[in-house]
Amino acid sequence: MEYLKLKSGTDIRGVAVEGVEGQPVTLTDQAVEDILASFLCWVQRKLGAAPQGLRLAVGRDSRISGPRIVAAIRRVAERYGVIGLDCGLASTPSMFLATLDLDCPCAVQVTASHHPYHRNGLKFFTKDGGLDGPDIAEILEGAQRGDRPGQEAPGSWQQVDHMAAYAHTLREQIKEGVAAQDYDHPLAGFHIVVDAGNGAGGFYASQVLAPLGADVSGSQFLEPDGMFPNHVPNPEDKAAMDAISQAVVANHGDLGVIFDTDVDRGAAVDSQGVEINRNRLVALASAIALEKCPGGTVVTDSITSDGLKEYIERTLGGRHYRYQRGYKNVINKALKLNARGVDCPLAIETSGHAAMRDNYFLDDGAYLVTQIIIKMASLRKEGKDLHDLLAPLKEPAEELEIRLPITEEDFRARGLELILNLEVYARAQGWSIAPDNREGLRVSFPRGEGDGWFLLRLSVHDPILPLNAESNVPGGVRLILEQLAQFFRENSQGIDPSPLFSALS
Repeated sequence: MEYLKLKSGTDIRGVAVEGVEGQPVTLTDQAVEDILASFLCWVQRKLGAAPQGLRLAVGRDSRISGPRIVAAIRRVAERYGVIGLDCGLASTPSMFLATLDLDCPCAVQVTASHHPYHRNGLKFFTKDGGLDGPDIAEILEGAQRGDRPGQEAPGSWQQVDHMAAYAHTLREQIKEGVAAQDYDHPLAGFHIVVDAGNGAGGFYASQVLAPLGADVSGSQFLEPDGMFPNHVPNPEDKAAMDAISQAVVANHGDLGVIFDTDVDRGAAVDSQGVEINRNRLVALASAIALEKCPGGTVVTDSITSDGLKEYIERTLGGRHYRYQRGYKNVINKALKLNARGVDCPLAIETSGHAAMRDNYFLDDGAYLVTQIIIKMASLRKEGKDLHDLLAPLKEPAEELEIRLPITEEDFRARGLELILNLEVYARAQGWSIAPDNREGLRVSFPRGEGDGWFLLRLSVHDPILPLNAESNVPGGVRLILEQLAQFFRENSQGIDPSPLFSALS
């Protein structure tokens, strides 16, 4: 097969389990072995570390194909003299930290994030962080060529409980951050409900919260189960968020937290069962980050709301830098801004990927939730809770996302051309184009014409034009879409505008 088809941004992903109609297995044992051999060649070229004696940390999430893929990795490691450190069930962020804690030049996590049970993938780390898209392409191209290390040598394989050390670090952060009178039990008196979605996040209840004195009764789906029988482990999924909200209310919790499969994303609900997700999560993370960095810049993706910008800049006194979708894009922009002298403590995408400067700009759901818990404890000392902190955030009355398929083969060229044509059209109509937008076209509308905005952009990977719209008034999104629909009636070549028209029917 063509291995480059397994590239998904900065990850490698494919079908790993038989049985889904029309989806043959692409992440075969042979594919994994070829990719790992190519990765070892990449490590030798880029890091100057030969495979013989190389320490490689390996972890996996709870997917049913994980053990098979780890076994394929082990075969390659042992063939070329690698010292394999098998971390077992692990979170993706912990595998980056393994490169620091276990003195490993590199690590690999077997995960496909929130994707369905039959898919899986590989994510690579060095001490500098996760590999970028061009690195992944180079590794896949090498796998296609059949690149192999030049010399075989016997390797070794050993089990390492790195998650215990990772959980210890999180506990120490909470102890220090809360600074309770009972220092070792700073969460005594707090009831926190955890939903791990049967992914890798169940450790947070048993190894982080409970030892600190928290009541974790009512926590659910903590046992790893790669078939994900209860709900999709994804904080963007409505059923998942409904599940944790209901659990918090039913158990009278002070807070609920939920993770995706591999724990690089997290979200929360407050004591009233109200979701702290998307714009609300960005707002809360910004409040936490800017408390340590007054006047700092927060980098977000492009679809954040106008109310969030106002909250960051007016309520918190920070600066808001809208950038492109894609968590790695947001993180890389924050790194570049800091390198230029811009004080930027946080990069966060509305999907829940949150990376803080004081945590290596690592998107780590458990670290984010840990900071939220520390903040909750601090607010309680003032007689407040998270709901009070977020009260000034203005939220839209309506929001909608529509995905418009691009039907031409060169979808990228057609999508960019259409966005340029829409910009010309918008200027001719006298529409207000956002001056600080850095992806696609964002247009705002005044009261009477929708009181909100739309953003049309090109998908990072797919032949899709996502269209996001928000309004501050009921019925406003429809007014915005009606004005936009006229453009698509005249400019639909190579585009399928039917989802837009269906939304108006």
